[in-house]
Amino acid sequence: MKKIKILLTLVIGMAIFGCTVDENDSLGDVTNGPAPTNISGLFTITQDNTGLVTIAPRGEGVGSYDVYFGDGTELPGKVMAGQKITHNYAEGSYDVKIVGTSVNGKTAEYTHNLDVTFRAPENIAVTISQVTGDTFSINLSAKADYEAFFEVWFGENEGEEPVQFNEGETITHSYTAIGTYTVKVVAYSGGAATAETTQDVTIVNPLLLPLNFENATLNYAFSDFGGSTTSVIDNPNPAGINTSAKVGRHTKNPGEVWAGTAILIDEVFDFSSKNSFRIKVWSPAANVPVTVKIENAGNADINFEKQQLTTVANEWEYLTFNFSDVNQSQQYSRLVLFFNLGTSGTGENYYFDDVELINTINPLPVTFEEPIAINGFGAAQGSIVANPDASGINTSANVGTMLKPVGSETWAGVAMPLIAPVDFSVQKKIKVKVWSPEAGIPVLLKFEKHNDNSVAMEKTATTTVANAWEELTYDFDGSIDNTVDYQMVVLFFNFGVSGNGSNYYFDDIKQAN
Repeated sequence: MKKIKILLTLVIGMAIFGCTVDENDSLGDVTNGPAPTNISGLFTITQDNTGLVTIAPRGEGVGSYDVYFGDGTELPGKVMAGQKITHNYAEGSYDVKIVGTSVNGKTAEYTHNLDVTFRAPENIAVTISQVTGDTFSINLSAKADYEAFFEVWFGENEGEEPVQFNEGETITHSYTAIGTYTVKVVAYSGGAATAETTQDVTIVNPLLLPLNFENATLNYAFSDFGGSTTSVIDNPNPAGINTSAKVGRHTKNPGEVWAGTAILIDEVFDFSSKNSFRIKVWSPAANVPVTVKIENAGNADINFEKQQLTTVANEWEYLTFNFSDVNQSQQYSRLVLFFNLGTSGTGENYYFDDVELINTINPLPVTFEEPIAINGFGAAQGSIVANPDASGINTSANVGTMLKPVGSETWAGVAMPLIAPVDFSVQKKIKVKVWSPEAGIPVLLKFEKHNDNSVAMEKTATTTVANAWEELTYDFDGSIDNTVDYQMVVLFFNFGVSGNGSNYYFDDIKQAN
């Protein structure tokens, strides 16, 4: 029995001692283990020109990695075994060092030469459009895949500096002259890779209505015929309805009775919403025929014309030519003007300005808030003035006035050419607001036929108050000839009595039932 106990004690002791020796041997192996081996890395470059690179370090016996990016970044990136790290590079070549560290602190390293090359931009698209209302300026924008930014050269000057811009941005450029320019846009990748495109831009300065002769960059190319000359000059009489700086002058030299001038407009006349030409005209005599003719640009045999008579001499007035019955299936873009057609010239000058298309379907009411010619006769004087008594039934800004000077004719008055004939088919009454310095004054209202004052109708009403606005009503029922184009409205204040220097005012000439 005693021997057996001694033997068991000895075996147990040997087992304990053996375990202690094995543990010490294992710690020694870790401390004295080898350094990491087979250090490398997998480098993946994202193909979107961001320079984003994913680095996956590899190796054997590695616990962690330090990645030195090689682009001047001060601190390395720390990566645990089996993990990845990302870094953004500019385009270029970099020595990237990967240092693997084992659990016992031993290291091994690997250096990889990394080339970051950006992809050239693709699908570059440039949009160029004209700035609304400015024929010399363009708006430009661009987009592309894989681009970082753009530069544009507008092709106007040699050695011009490009303008940089980004996708989503619109830039504006103004050219100094008409012509065709090559616009070059370069898309940059953020590196050396680029893509470029060019596009021709033609800058024109079209001659469009209205013609006011104030644009020094436009070519007012008149084509004169029959012994006449036309040019743009300084306004010889900046007064009344026309105080503009420049006007057209037509000189009718001795020659053909059909002498005139033509000018090609760079658009087809649109009569769909505007049916009349209106022109400011200055003539050395009244009752001079002025003819407006329009022609097809390629075939002068396709044409249409209307004529009006001047109503005053040596003053600016509006003449309106109603083209509502023109054949709108044809295209017209050449404007032809004849002054005193049918009579040989003597070298006299006619002036014209502000040639425009207007809508003349309803000429009434006349409110004097827009220009209208008020032509005096019989020594009377007419004009548009600020309302001298903005009160009562009339607080409008502007009104018409007639001065009947001392000694003026008993039939002195004012005539106003309307932009179109008055339609009396439904409303047969006319109302006029008047202001008179006396009550009991007869005010005669007359409507005359277009270009023929021998055909007319008239009515008289009497003022009832002095120095205040009132509304007079004229009933033309039974006097109207619906076959007549009534296009001239005439007012006579204190008709039948010679002038005494009084001023009379009138406003809001309108139709009523």
